[in-house]
Amino acid sequence: GAQAGFGRPAPLPQTGWERLSELWQRDEQQQFPEETVNIAKSAFTAGVVGWLYGGLPAFVSARKAFIESSHGEIFQNRADAVQSAHRAGLRSFIRYGWRWSWRVTAFATVFNVVSTGLSAYRDKTTISNFAAAGAFTGALFRMHLGLQGLVGGVVFGTAFGVPAGGLLMAMYGLAGETLQEKRSRERRELYEQRLAEWQSRLSMTEILGQTENNAQGRPEMERAREL
Repeated sequence: GAQAGFGRPAPLPQTGWERLSELWQRDEQQQFPEETVNIAKSAFTAGVVGWLYGGLPAFVSARKAFIESSHGEIFQNRADAVQSAHRAGLRSFIRYGWRWSWRVTAFATVFNVVSTGLSAYRDKTTISNFAAAGAFTGALFRMHLGLQGLVGGVVFGTAFGVPAGGLLMAMYGLAGETLQEKRSRERRELYEQRLAEWQSRLSMTEILGQTENNAQGRPEMERAREL
């Protein structure tokens, strides 16, 4: 009864599916795990990088093309001509920047979700996780081109995943532990702390119960002596 009342801490996840589902659950502070937050940060960063990668060359090219093709046009003044050229470049920046942005964001997000999920499921972080994530992501983005595109996507994704994984593993090596190892350590330390607190409260409850029983038993013993 005391165990049920105080609520023994939930045991640590034992299976890969339990560790995987834990990635999408908030903690007591209503915060997602660090791995999940990193996925969102990487998606945002990839979107910005993709937009700049596709938008800046398009801006320069469109502005240059506008200037070359507008020699015969009449503008009110030099400022009007410059603004018209900038507007032409800005339209191309938005158009082509968006095209690259969502593609790079989707690729990075799928790659990070798969690699993070594999690390959580296997309870270890290895380069093979990143290679598999790259192969899956590349195949997913090229499968609409048929078998040849599917194979090419696997090759490209693997070629991307291996060096990316190697770079991350090198960064983890400098940090001393991977995110998965850090999460496992923090999860174990938190469980041990909660278990110790639960056992302490349970012992205190038993002591209070014994004290109360002894206090109730003394008047009965005194009445029995009087009789």
